[in-house]
Order: sequence, then structure tokens, then C-alpha cells
Amino acid sequence: MQLKKDFAHQQELIDYVAALAPWAQGSASTDFIGGAREAYRRLELIDPVNYGNTRNYHDGKITRLSPYITHGILDLNTVRNHALGRAHQPVQVIKFIQELAWRDYWRQVLAQYPHYAWQDAEDYKTGWQPGDYADVLPDDIQHGQTGVAVIDAFVKTLIQTGYLHNHARMYVASYVVHYRRVKWQAGARWFLTHLLDGDVASNNLSWQWIASTFAAKPYIFNLENVAKYFGDSVDTHPENNAPLHATYEELEARLFPNRAFKKEG
Repeated sequence: MQLKKDFAHQQELIDYVAALAPWAQGSASTDFIGGAREAYRRLELIDPVNYGNTRNYHDGKITRLSPYITHGILDLNTVRNHALGRAHQPVQVIKFIQELAWRDYWRQVLAQYPHYAWQDAEDYKTGWQPGDYADVLPDDIQHGQTGVAVIDAFVKTLIQTGYLHNHARMYVASYVVHYRRVKWQAGARWFLTHLLDGDVASNNLSWQWIASTFAAKPYIFNLENVAKYFGDSVDTHPENNAPLHATYEELEARLFPNRAFKKEG
């Protein structure tokens, strides 16, 4: 069967895809539009000066350029030069450029060590051994039915839109690996099945960083941290997020009983 390629408008495309994949009924369509015209339109809208101070917040000055970078519509050099052109001094956009550099760094690492894509780069720094982690992602996580309100909200956003704020990705990855003790490989593979900007280097090595197999320590978070950065955009009531409602000291003792761990400020 030859697939239709030309559509009068986006809704016609959405309806066509829905007819081809009835199993996906109920999923929301993404607000990303493909093509160079849209990529450069979005590039003109970025605010790299205020990005550094706000990027961790739900409503921060994030760019949402990642799908266009992943699929080669925009290259890192073009984005960097555009950001520099928006600043009076380069130091004003240093954090923005550092994040671009991280993306390039992940690519360079994977080019030199391709086995890091799916193998642990280092040992876990959690006090647990690889055999202590599950190989398969539980169904409740995959479908956003964990009973932890903020995690379920983030998962449903991922599934429905193919995109997730980077800070929320960190929360979900930490929950998968440390709260549920599932191998990072299972989570990384799951993300790649949904993300429009899914890039093996950035995705998988970031999961390794969260897990501590490519970092000096594991990344964890608590409910207070989610409330600080996501506010009312998700349900942060303690009664609906019991596993996260704790101090870092309490979480360290619970999640890593075999390891002394300190959170950096």
C-alpha cells in the first residue's frame, strides 16, 4: 500500500494517521510541525539570554528545537551562532551554548565508545549491583499508572505529545532507575519509542548519567524540587506523591541503604 504524502493542512494529516493506527486513538497530536520553514521560525523565537536562569522551570525560556536538531534540519553551529547574535556579550548566552556543547559531547563519546549506547560505562555508584535492577520496565510506568501523580503526568505528556521538558525527563529517569530499581537500558529504550527528538547519544548517555554508570553519583529528586520548578502545572500534593514526599536524607537512606550519599546544593 502506498501511503499518502500530500495534505491540505495538518488536521488532514492527523486524521489520516489516526485511520492508519486506530490503536493510537486517544493520543493527542504533537504541536511540532516538520520542515525547515518551521525550524527557522522557532529559531527566531528563542531567548538564549534568559534561557540559563529559567531553563529548569516548566515555563522557562526553553527552545523546543531538539526535534529539528536531532533530524538534521538545524545544526548545532547554526543555533549557536544565532544565539550569539542575540547577545550583547557572549557571556550572556554561555549556559545556552554549554547545553549545545553537551549534545555534541554525547555524540563524540558515543562515536569513540559505541558500546556505551547500551552497556554500562562504569559501575553503579548506588551500592546496588546490576543484577539488583529489573530488566523490563513495569507496565504501570509505561502507561502512566504508577499512582505517583507527577510521574504519571509526565509519562502521559511523553506518550501523547512525543516531547517532555528536559527536567521532567530527569525526574522520570530517576524514578525508573532509583525509585523502582529498573535498569537504565529499559528506560532509555522506552523513551526512544516515544520521543520526537529521540537521539541515542543524548538520550542513552543522559540515562547513564542519571543512573550513575556515567557519573560520580546517582541523580535523585524529591517532591519539593518538583513543586519548585513545575508549580501548579502538575499535581504536587503530598498525598498523591507519597514516595517522593521526603527529605533528601530520608530518600538517600531508603534508596541507597548500602551507600553513603550526599546531595550537592
